[in-house]
Amino acid sequence: MKKILGLVISLTIISGACAAVLAYVNSITAEPIKATAEKAKEAAKLAVLCGEEGYTAEGRSNEGYGGDIVLMVGFKKDKKTVISYKVLQATETPGLGMKLKAPEFADQFVGKDGSSLKVKKDGGEIEAITSATITSRAVCKAIADAQKNL
Repeated sequence: MKKILGLVISLTIISGACAAVLAYVNSITAEPIKATAEKAKEAAKLAVLCGEEGYTAEGRSNEGYGGDIVLMVGFKKDKKTVISYKVLQATETPGLGMKLKAPEFADQFVGKDGSSLKVKKDGGEIEAITSATITSRAVCKAIADAQKNL
């Protein structure tokens, strides 16, 4: 019994120390991480406009194969025509779903109405990434979400 009590106390002390160290590291790194993310968003806003005057908005889809897909999307002044997008967050399958960053895929969206995007399998114009239809659909949804956020 004493042995078990000793183990419980030891594990409690070790767990408490680990939690304190993690909390301290989090307090030190939270602001720099936030600042870096904001800088990345600002850079993405400039990049997606491609030198044109327009609007930018963040769009999200929680239907990606690997989780959430978050995009920064540039729209023309009409607030519906896509200029381009930049990936802010995606954890799709390397070599397949991560092709959402490739110009061959992304260029299909240029000049299209962000609210009516669908992959060809669903009756739309967008050629899905081979073996990554779920990711392709999620990109369409994230762009539509961005347009709603304007």
